[in-house]
Amino acid sequence: MTVTQDQALWFQDAFSKLVDNVDRAILGKREIIELVVTAMLSEGHVLLEDFPGTGKTVLAKALANTLDGTHSRIQFTPDLLPSDVTGVTIYDQGKGQFEFHRGPIFASIVLADEINRASPKTQSALLEVMEEGRVTVDGVSYEVGSPFMVIATQNPVEQAGTYSLPEAQLDRFLVKTSLGYPDHDTAVTLLLDSANRARASKVSPIIASSSVTTMARLAAEVHVDAAVLSYLNQIVSATRDHRDSALGVSMRGALALARAAKTWAISRGRTYVTPDDVRELAVPVLAHRIIVDPESEFAGVTAEEIVGKVLVEIAPPAYRAA
Repeated sequence: MTVTQDQALWFQDAFSKLVDNVDRAILGKREIIELVVTAMLSEGHVLLEDFPGTGKTVLAKALANTLDGTHSRIQFTPDLLPSDVTGVTIYDQGKGQFEFHRGPIFASIVLADEINRASPKTQSALLEVMEEGRVTVDGVSYEVGSPFMVIATQNPVEQAGTYSLPEAQLDRFLVKTSLGYPDHDTAVTLLLDSANRARASKVSPIIASSSVTTMARLAAEVHVDAAVLSYLNQIVSATRDHRDSALGVSMRGALALARAAKTWAISRGRTYVTPDDVRELAVPVLAHRIIVDPESEFAGVTAEEIVGKVLVEIAPPAYRAA
């Protein structure tokens, strides 16, 4: 199916309304909200890593409230079991048979709060569902449905009693980003509205789950020229060969960037992807998939800097839409 210009403009309008609605709860962070909505419409998941009190949970709740579907919150703790996430099979004496009781993972938007506080076994249970879109309990598979998105948060400051996500598991997240502290004007606005302690609850649903699925399918049909895909692959390959990189971006990361670029392009009202779409999304989609060489990391080099250097070194193609 070829995306028409009318469909692209409809998508752009719906995307803007989604962002505006979430922006009512998270002021001054429109670019981050756009990234998170892009991940949702690319059928991906988001990891928010930031300091305490920056609005990670509020953002996740506001997006969940924007969607007229189901949403749940899982507070990750060291004693959380995989069955607490996925669900459990219980014997019903009255019926004389086992019945599956669904866990909180069965929702359109799932907030996994402080994911790095849970044990690796529980983390793996969540990440398996993220990758496969279904839960297997006692040999029986259960689909989580569509749309399905996990927004995980983690605190980089408090390390006591936490379990860092392995790099292979970080690769399951389409986007990793952070909110940061608000600027002065936004902070003053929030202080003036300090009586409103539940900003996310003020966000009302404006889009049905079926519409989210329709938008995701439409974004997947956006045209990507071979020259743009070649440019994307050059960027990914360069992260593997970079002198400061111990491990570069996987093929999963390349596919994730291609999907996200399609959604980013149509959210701008275009039916095709440009090199600029790839460049704008490269850091949030690729950086968390890179392992920095220990010596370079000791010298202060970050994964974000590696992606930035690659973007400078590789010239984008002279691309014009057909």
